[in-house]
Amino acid sequence: MKSFISFCDLSIVKGMVVKMSKEKEAKYPLDPLIEVMDKLLAPDGCPWDRKQNHSTLKRYLLEETYEVLEAIDEGNMNKLCEELGDLLLQVVFHSALGDRANQFTINDVIEGITDKMVRRHPHVFGNVTVSGPEDVLHNWEVIKAQEKGRQKEKSLLGSVPKDMPSLMHAYKVQERAAKVGFDWPDIKGAWDKVYEELEELDVAVNKKEEIYEELGDLLFSIVNVSRFLKINPEEALLAAIRKFRFRFAFIENKIGENGKNIDDYCMEELDMWWEESKVIKKN
Repeated sequence: MKSFISFCDLSIVKGMVVKMSKEKEAKYPLDPLIEVMDKLLAPDGCPWDRKQNHSTLKRYLLEETYEVLEAIDEGNMNKLCEELGDLLLQVVFHSALGDRANQFTINDVIEGITDKMVRRHPHVFGNVTVSGPEDVLHNWEVIKAQEKGRQKEKSLLGSVPKDMPSLMHAYKVQERAAKVGFDWPDIKGAWDKVYEELEELDVAVNKKEEIYEELGDLLFSIVNVSRFLKINPEEALLAAIRKFRFRFAFIENKIGENGKNIDDYCMEELDMWWEESKVIKKN
């Protein structure tokens, strides 16, 4: 089969990109931010920044990513702009550390992703014809495999990152297994598995044994249902958490208006405000 990668000449496309860049030069290039990062990491720079490495920055990269997601869900574009800046800082920070270790630079990062996007879109930069998004995704995976030049994985799940959030990790391994036919024929099988695991957890709770394992099995089976429904379970749970926080904060505000403590109210009174918060959120 002819390689997808050969369908477009990267040097020609790069020339197009350079030409477009000159015609419409960025008002705010990355250079100033990179210079700020260089100053922070200099011998006379910031003690905190100089102490960081790729591993210590992992938590901040994750936090900034979730803050971007929150801004998107809130539809707050000003906040999204700010959070994207914070996320970009993490990319620049890691690149600066890589530069100091003579491993890679920010230019390598930008060039790498630019080349990758061109290669993986031969229907835009080459002469490949696609009939829709499904063809695009298929071609993406084929080109990705060609790029890696990899032999068949020892394990189908071997390339799934183990440090993913649990719900996302479960979704990914189930999706990967489904690609080779290891899956329920339809959502009914996934639902039946949820009820089966729910019963097993109930038995485990009564016997006070294997509760930990059975709860994990139940959560895993619910992720399977979300996959059939084409809903990202991580995003769905985050939305549920934000909804809970809004409603609970509403209750706390009501209590604060009355100058009392939450212990002063019974569950029925608190639930009344909970129901009221639902109506406000809908409006």
